[in-house]
Amino acid sequence: MRVRPVEERDLPGIRAVYNHYVRESVVTFDETESTDEDWAAKAARIRAAGLPFLVAETEEGELIGYALAQPWSPKSAYRYTVENSIYLAPGSGGQGYGWALMARFLDACRQAGLREVIAVIVEGADASLALHRKAGFTDAGALRNVGEKFGKDLGVVFLQLSLRSPGSPG
Repeated sequence: MRVRPVEERDLPGIRAVYNHYVRESVVTFDETESTDEDWAAKAARIRAAGLPFLVAETEEGELIGYALAQPWSPKSAYRYTVENSIYLAPGSGGQGYGWALMARFLDACRQAGLREVIAVIVEGADASLALHRKAGFTDAGALRNVGEKFGKDLGVVFLQLSLRSPGSPG
C-alpha cells in the first residue's frame, strides 16, 4: 500500500467510496450522494487552506481509502484546529489500511503546523472509534439524538487529538 496526496484523477474513486457510505450506512449524516464536481470543489478548498488530503492505494493503483482535514470552524481563532475524515473502500477494513492511512495523515497534519484534530463519529461506529483511540484521540464529549437517518435517531461522539509537543506554548 502507498499513501500520497490526492490528485484530480482520484476524485471519482473517492466519490464512489463516500457515496457507498451515504447510501448504505449512518457513518455520514449526508443523505444525498455527492458528485465529482462536489469533490473537485472540496479538494480545491482543502488545497487552498494548505490542509492534508491523502489517498491510500494498492501497488496496482486501486483506491483503498482517503483521509482529509477540514477547518473545524471558519472563525480565525480556530485556524490550527481541523476535523478529520477517514474512509476506507468497502471490504478494505480489518487489514491495517486504516491505521497506516491514519498515521500518515497525522504526520501530514503535524507538517502543516496543525495543533488539534477533532473527530466527530456516529455512536456505534466501533471500528472508527477504535482506530481513532489507537491513534491517541481521547473522548471530548457526545451529543445524543442530533441526527436522523434511515428513520433512526443518531448521536455523535467527539474525540480530540493534540499534536502539540509536550511543553510547547499554547
